Amino acid sequence: MELQLADKVIKSDLPAFVMGIVNCTPDSFYEKSRGGVSLALSLIDEGADIIDIGSESSRPGSEYVSEVEQIKRILGIVNEIRKHSNIPISIDTRSRAVMEAAWNEGADILNDISAFEDDEALAPFIAEKKLPVILMHKRGNPKEMQKNPIYKDAFKEVNEYLESRANFALKNGISDKKIIVDPGIGFGKDLEANTELIKKCGLLCAGKYPVVMALSRKNCIGEITGRAVEERLSGTLTANILAVLNGANILRVHDVKETVDSLKILKKIGIPKREEFNE
Repeated sequence: MELQLADKVIKSDLPAFVMGIVNCTPDSFYEKSRGGVSLALSLIDEGADIIDIGSESSRPGSEYVSEVEQIKRILGIVNEIRKHSNIPISIDTRSRAVMEAAWNEGADILNDISAFEDDEALAPFIAEKKLPVILMHKRGNPKEMQKNPIYKDAFKEVNEYLESRANFALKNGISDKKIIVDPGIGFGKDLEANTELIKKCGLLCAGKYPVVMALSRKNCIGEITGRAVEERLSGTLTANILAVLNGANILRVHDVKETVDSLKILKKIGIPKREEFNE
């Protein structure tokens, strides 16, 4: 498996890349994801392929954060990681100013939950620097997105949106090899929509772009298992493996070590063909 960055290609022998979450925020929904350099280095040691740094919580009900505050939260962490590792760093932001500041310190990937809708200057910057971008689907803003998240056809609506945003990226000069899509599990979606998207994730955009699945410890895992966020590891690992079997290429997770282990098992054993049960 390969992923193209601005000036290099990263590879993994596992069935999916593992993106470790580092939230430099005081209000992210999973407390253990809040941290800085020490958390990032720990996730690198556990086998992360990418570190995703967020300076603005996008949990349901959260408020947006100013660019000045985001930059203040991010820069020191990116700079310090670069003293220890050349691991690809993804920045979870909707802002050109934030992304440019992080890029100047060595960031490699944009993770934009607004899919270029919130800052018109962001797409041209990403094209100019030849960076990859993750385009995510959401409905509304985090503060209100879980109010009545009803769809007639969740997959169709999410797929059409991601196709349109990918086309927007292409029109702005971003290479098709630098586009990654994310169905936005939990972002303005009920349990039925979330599960449908997990089952069909590999069909998004007709399989033209790598797919990120960010399921880690989310409410949909809790709805199915009845577990609190601190107790959702087993459910998350199962959902992630199912997502990979259904076509996901990148798993954005809090628990890197456990995710890597589960992917190693999947790689070694795989899924037998039906006829093999009769041998």
